Amino acid sequence: MKSINKYIIVAALATPLALTSCSDSFLEVTPPDKATVDEYFSSYDHIIEAMAATYNPMRQYDWNNSQYAPLTLCSDVMGDDVWPGGSGISDNQHLHKMFNFESTQNSSDALSGIWDQSFKGVRNANDVLRYIDNSKQSLTDAQYNTLSAEARTLRAFYYMQLWKFYGNIPFYMENLKAPYIAEQKQADEVYEAVISDLESAISLNALPMKWDDDNIGRMSQAAAYMIYAEMVMYQNDEARYQKALSFMQQIISDTDNYDLNPDYAGIFLESGEWTKESIFEICYKDDNAVRAWGDGVVNAGGTIYPRLIGPAGGVPEDGVDNGWGFEPVREETYNMFAEGDSRRDATVYDARKASYTKRYQDTGLWLKKYLPYTENNKDQKADGDLNFNNNLRIYRFAETLLNAAELLVRTNGDQTKAQEYLNRVHHRAGLTDNRAATIDNIIDERHLEFVGEGKRYWDLVRTGKAASTLTPDAYGYRTNTWSESKKYLPIPLSEIDAAHGTLKQNNY
Repeated sequence: MKSINKYIIVAALATPLALTSCSDSFLEVTPPDKATVDEYFSSYDHIIEAMAATYNPMRQYDWNNSQYAPLTLCSDVMGDDVWPGGSGISDNQHLHKMFNFESTQNSSDALSGIWDQSFKGVRNANDVLRYIDNSKQSLTDAQYNTLSAEARTLRAFYYMQLWKFYGNIPFYMENLKAPYIAEQKQADEVYEAVISDLESAISLNALPMKWDDDNIGRMSQAAAYMIYAEMVMYQNDEARYQKALSFMQQIISDTDNYDLNPDYAGIFLESGEWTKESIFEICYKDDNAVRAWGDGVVNAGGTIYPRLIGPAGGVPEDGVDNGWGFEPVREETYNMFAEGDSRRDATVYDARKASYTKRYQDTGLWLKKYLPYTENNKDQKADGDLNFNNNLRIYRFAETLLNAAELLVRTNGDQTKAQEYLNRVHHRAGLTDNRAATIDNIIDERHLEFVGEGKRYWDLVRTGKAASTLTPDAYGYRTNTWSESKKYLPIPLSEIDAAHGTLKQNNY
């Protein structure tokens, strides 16, 4: 991928953290020596070091504290595009429990990794904001506002994950002191607090719409707009639709920085990282990568996600490395694409005629977007399992267009413009017909566009389609039906116990 370097930051923020940045010059870190933490992080350059640490937890979303529970996979197994797979229902049991809407708070079932990493991100962002405020006199106004907006956008990103997955969470804007107990807020309260603070950060207008090559990988104004739109649309917050729409239109009008990539398949190649299509990616690398099992998988490097989702044994003749058989794509997903839709073969790797080791729920169909190609971890220095170079695409310009189309329809705005936005995405796939801009058509286009990108489940929930779509299947794999009580996962029991009676379990 584009220049990614390893940076190490010492125990000043809590524990030693390994940093991966998307540029050569985002940061070089010299650990604090005898200075106190607050004294050390009192200059612009040192605050930048702390800022870089705030990106580290999202890089750990692929591993999630040894749960093998990547952020997008956790979302997608609750939807209708893929199966959990693996060797059986006890292999990464929490994924199978989520898939069948029968998660529990117990350690083998609960999704604790996203909880832990997201709160680490919140903590680091809060630390950065404290350093910024303590150092205001040594910063220019531009530095102060840019750093503040970036840290608050990062905090919103982490809180958004907690809000979507768990809903009713401990919430704090300043880091806790002993006994480290925070008030649990209801999901609607969390939403209002996060979205209001994000609005304030956006209003500073301090972040660039897109960072230059030396800083690529940092939260931009456009990324903040996308987080805002995702939260507003998931909440169905009609009062904020117009503002979200205006943000989408600002990205669309920024043609110097953002546009559709002409080749859909090219988006997910190494050469497709940080093109004009990309608004935000979580960055990984394989060159000189040292992420290793022996160090707790915390050092800088690549990602484990491709290893998880490839066919066991690999398909050498196609350059596909060994995988562990998770997330096989459903046949129904492969078959939903219209004739001539280029997204099908760019999304799904068809190995039904290949020879590999079949595992549980095998269909012969695999997510091509993040497939473990041998060439994608050939330059690593440590464990090959952990060091594929695939950046995780979080926000793409295609989503901006579809967000704008949907918001125009929902606000009775310019329907011609809504259809134009929708069909820009539709036509990029090689399809020549024009789709009418209806909510159903837009959601369907999102389905086709974002298979395997962690969008589908949340779309079904927010549009009220989950209960009628996420039902028992014909194969006997999913035996339960989604209901409103399944919207928020159980809080891990370890967190309930640590809160000493102040944290109430979700009614899952």
